[in-house]
Amino acid sequence: MLRLEGLEIRQGDFELRADWALPDGAVCAVMGPSGGGKSTLLAVIAGFLAPTSGRVSWNGHELTALPPARRPISILFQDNNLFPHLTVERNLALGLDPRGRLDAGSRQRIAEVLDRVGLAGMGARKPAALSGGQQSRAALARALLMDRALVLLDEPFAALGPGLRMEMLDLAREVLSGEGRTLLMVSHAPEDAARIASHIVLVHDGVAATPEAAGPLLADPPRALRSYLGR
Repeated sequence: MLRLEGLEIRQGDFELRADWALPDGAVCAVMGPSGGGKSTLLAVIAGFLAPTSGRVSWNGHELTALPPARRPISILFQDNNLFPHLTVERNLALGLDPRGRLDAGSRQRIAEVLDRVGLAGMGARKPAALSGGQQSRAALARALLMDRALVLLDEPFAALGPGLRMEMLDLAREVLSGEGRTLLMVSHAPEDAARIASHIVLVHDGVAATPEAAGPLLADPPRALRSYLGR
């Protein structure tokens, strides 16, 4: 279980507070107006940014002081964070070993994961030789190889067209949350949340609110969410 206890983030005039828990296996959309702190919240959970006060914990183990590499977390960014000078296979190898070392066993694992995300036989290509959707699939494959219990998605599919974005959301749900992982994804699109989210965290007026069930919240949104959705 992801737990944020008395979490406060302050940066100049910006302030964000959160105090809640998210159950294991949830797919949670983080929604709210631009500049409200959605990506900042993910950065604190991932360990890239230290909170001003409060704690981040996972299944009873405090993560607040741990560097990103020691947290049970993987994160997908908008640019997919693929190294352009490395092949897909070498990029994925970094999910298994920080030095990217490859042996017969790791090559087999990478081949299996590439097949699972629809990139069979593409391990020798470099990112520039892939379409945007294929690059997103490669980033998903690396997250699978890292095998972390909590996966953060900071709008990795935002640059894709609507149909391909829906396809990638379905694939993320299938290959990541389908094995019991917890997903926390920044989203500006209510249709994304409606498609795969079990919960929604609304970020508004300096507060990341307690996760609520997505269906009822979208069907009868509170005033803050109605305002954000333009209803």
